[in-house]
Amino acid sequence: MQKTLVIEPEKCVGCRLCETWCSYTHEGEVTPARSRIHVIKWDEKGLDIPMTCQQCDVPVCAKVCPVKAITKDEDTGLVSVNEEKCIGCGLCVLACPFGGCALDPVTHRMFKCDLCGGEPQCVQRCPRDAIKFVDKSKVALRKKRASAENLKDLIEKVAGTS
Repeated sequence: MQKTLVIEPEKCVGCRLCETWCSYTHEGEVTPARSRIHVIKWDEKGLDIPMTCQQCDVPVCAKVCPVKAITKDEDTGLVSVNEEKCIGCGLCVLACPFGGCALDPVTHRMFKCDLCGGEPQCVQRCPRDAIKFVDKSKVALRKKRASAENLKDLIEKVAGTS
């Protein structure tokens, strides 16, 4: 069964516990720059939006990777990076329409959400239940499209392209 993270921005209060626990779980230290989820403040809409890898059905990051370091597991739906293969070129970061991956400031390799092996800490630690981990087949297409549009608008705003 494929599962995915669903973000409900209207519930997020911007506490950034998701970032804190993500970096602590993966790196053993609280370092927001090394978190796989980032909360973006969207002042115009009065929203704080946790942003992370969308585990795309057709991941653009994988298509542009020149060394094929990014793959998608068709059974679980997880998009993952082989850090040994990654050369740190950053094409994946530029290609991702959601800002869902980054280059690690320490290793200079791509890193992204790995869903914490099926038990995402961001979901478990969110005090407002703004992040859910749900069966992908139960996610309404309309809701995913609306979330994607909101994220796209935010990325364009943050990047200054709108």
